[in-house]
Amino acid sequence: MSSEPTSVDGEYVPSEASADQYVVVARRYRPDSFVDLVGQPQVSQALKNAIATQRIGHAYLFTGARGVGKTSTARILAKALNCATGLTPEPCGTCDICLNIARGDDMDVLEIDGASNRGIDEIRQLRSNVNIRPSRGRFKIYIIDEVHMLTTPAFNALLKTLEEPPEHVKFVFCTTDPEKIPITVLSRCQRFDFAPVDTESIVDRLRFIVESEGVEADESALTLLARRANGSLRDSQSLLEQLLAFSAARITLEAVHQMLGTAADERLSELVHHILSRDVAAALHAFDTAIRDGIDVGQLVEQLLTRFRDMMAAAVGCTADLMLQVPPDEHEQLVLAGQQAGLPTLLAMAQILDECLIRLRQSSHPRILAEISLVRICQIEDLQQLATLIAQVGGGGPRPATAKPSPVAPPAKPQPPHQQPPSAPPSGQHTPPTQPPDDPVPAKPAATENTTSAPATSETTGPENTEPVNTGTARQLEIHSGNVEAIWKEVLSQLEDMTSDFARFYDRVSVSASNRLVVSFQAGYSFKKESCERVDRKAKIEKTLSQIVGRPMLVDLAVLPEEIQESPTQQPTKSRRQRMRETEANPLVSKALEVFDAEVQRVEEPAHKNASRD
Repeated sequence: MSSEPTSVDGEYVPSEASADQYVVVARRYRPDSFVDLVGQPQVSQALKNAIATQRIGHAYLFTGARGVGKTSTARILAKALNCATGLTPEPCGTCDICLNIARGDDMDVLEIDGASNRGIDEIRQLRSNVNIRPSRGRFKIYIIDEVHMLTTPAFNALLKTLEEPPEHVKFVFCTTDPEKIPITVLSRCQRFDFAPVDTESIVDRLRFIVESEGVEADESALTLLARRANGSLRDSQSLLEQLLAFSAARITLEAVHQMLGTAADERLSELVHHILSRDVAAALHAFDTAIRDGIDVGQLVEQLLTRFRDMMAAAVGCTADLMLQVPPDEHEQLVLAGQQAGLPTLLAMAQILDECLIRLRQSSHPRILAEISLVRICQIEDLQQLATLIAQVGGGGPRPATAKPSPVAPPAKPQPPHQQPPSAPPSGQHTPPTQPPDDPVPAKPAATENTTSAPATSETTGPENTEPVNTGTARQLEIHSGNVEAIWKEVLSQLEDMTSDFARFYDRVSVSASNRLVVSFQAGYSFKKESCERVDRKAKIEKTLSQIVGRPMLVDLAVLPEEIQESPTQQPTKSRRQRMRETEANPLVSKALEVFDAEVQRVEEPAHKNASRD
């Protein structure tokens, strides 16, 4: 006796299964007509109109995720074309042809598995059989499931038959990966994309099944099953099949959590609360309790990821109907929690959990990986403040004095740059210690002046300090045409190796923007410019300039046009290493080094040379 359901007035009446054979729910409650197709109204309407107007194509391609009704739609289409009552968009479902098609036994409807019949030999056999007319139906229909598994030669062998098949042949291709199908095949088919089934439609279908089976079920349990199916109606029916065997009397929410290995909403909310409170010990304790109670590690991490996703969506203003896990009555609490945590922090937490899920599939220590991820997301600072500080620094404002911002303190208000003399800290910012920072370009004298004079070069300073400047605490210098030459000489004096030897042949230096210098070379020294443009040397120059100025700087290297070239009127600035070598070669200094067993640490210019420049 047939175990397939029959349809009476649009409702399913499951047939009696034989005593030694049980048919699963997904097969017994398979849709029997376009009216019963769940979650695909656009496909149903298009196919019904095509049949009613007799504009039936010779090849169809059904694409979509698993369990959304592709093969079921292909069978319904076959029934509509070959039903004994005639060509109709509403097959009767009771004639011998419809029943055989539903069981997969009809001789004129051939269902082929593309994964196991993927070679060119199988396609050649198909081509040789297409000329045989149907035995009793109007059409011979080929349904090829997972058609993307066919080989390239098999697709090529099918092209001519697919483009001009006999009048009595129809092709229906089903696939979950249409990107693997050649474009030559796609262009010969009418394509229908099957969307994931929405949660409400799945819940309605599950409710109908449990009522037909004579079983009671909580609405929350069916909703959880529908959400776990992720848009696949067949997956939800398979889960329901397990629950019917697990709790035959009544399907409850607790039974669903126990069977799926998931955590209840209360337990999950407690764990999220500990994470947002940065209480690592409490979070690990709650995680351990959940694992001991039989909750699967991967399921719990996935639930946490979904919860943070809902929190992110609520924080940006999404309504309750867009939540994937949180019920509508908790939406307001979710909005407050999301706004308190901050969008950048939620994004970082979600990214860590997503990486954890990927690694869990390949690791034999899932619990340890999950606990490491929990500790990481508990240690995340307030990234909203970090984004504010980055925007402040990028806009040219002063850098914060503290190295690590407090996660609870509001971000410092940006101060207008250069509002005060460079030696004075911005208003409201923490004052550095009384010892001034070591800066190769000396600060202005302590005298009060309304104008900013050009900073002196390293030749006018006292003892030279070659240690790199800490840009996090150094003051910022304003670069203009009056001091750009001195600052560039200071850069050259701090550069070492071959970088300074190439860069000291410059002709002129100018300011093109607040954070960019242009260093020009004569045409005869173009090879020096090319040598300086090497990525490592150019980066070293920019780094040294940024340390001296106190903010990120860029350097552009250019060659002067011939009409404005001038012979260099300045002596190339010597690097620190060159000055030390020349000093060591001096006979008097060499004798002193030998007598005192000393070495040259730095070279200072005579005071009379500084006075002559003034």
